[in-house]
Parts: sequence; structure tokens; C-alpha cells
Amino acid sequence: MSSPVPGDTEDLHDRSLGELLKQLSEQTTRLVHQELELAKAELQQKGRQAGMGAGMFGGAGALGLAALGALTACFILALDAIMPAWLAALIVAVVYGIIAFVLVKQGQARIKAAGPPVPTQTIETVKEDVECAKTQLRSDRT
Repeated sequence: MSSPVPGDTEDLHDRSLGELLKQLSEQTTRLVHQELELAKAELQQKGRQAGMGAGMFGGAGALGLAALGALTACFILALDAIMPAWLAALIVAVVYGIIAFVLVKQGQARIKAAGPPVPTQTIETVKEDVECAKTQLRSDRT
């Protein structure tokens, strides 16, 4: 929460209850608006990072489909010269499976790095605002 305007606290005792409630309402509205803007910005940033991870999944699938047919035929034919065709096909399939597994794990790591879709920074600043308001109320009572 922002610090009070200088000179504002000296005349709090001179103001009417209506004026104080109006000021409280305005400051609360402004604070809530600022916190919502912060939450929005934080969620947008996390969404972009998660989107990059999801894009990696999509890229892995597209790359796999584009190259799968040609590479599979090429590798199987190359290995067929030294072993039975069925064994060559099995070896190629296992290698492709390992590559796909690595890509999936990298995508999962990116999505996990984005963190949960919770505006943690906003939550922390709201907690700080509440504590500041409590402290201000305690000091005003004395």
C-alpha cells in the first residue's frame, strides 16, 4: 500500500466521519483496482510461459509426423542390409520412442517452470496491504 500523502495524517482528526469514509472508499477502490491489474499482468506472464511449453508439445508432434515416414523407411532399408527387416523396424521404433519421450519431458519441464496459474505476487502484496492497514489502524487508535 502506498504511504499516506504528507500532511494527510495530521488533519485526519479534523475531518468529519463522512470525509474519512469517502477517503477510505476511494483508497480502497484504487487499491483493489491496482491489485487486479497486477494479478492480470502476472497471469498473462505465466500464461505465455505455459504456452511456450505447450508449443513444444505441438512442435514435437508435427516434427515427428513430418519425418516419421521418410526416416523410418530409410533406416529400415539401411538396417535391412545387415539384419532381418522386422528387427530393423523394431530398432527404429525404439529409437523414435526414446526421442519422443525426451521431447515430452522437456515440454513438461517448461510447463512446470511456469508454475501454478496463481498470481503469487498479487497475493503477497495484498497481504502486505492488509498488514499495513492494520498497523495504520493501531497507530491511529493511540
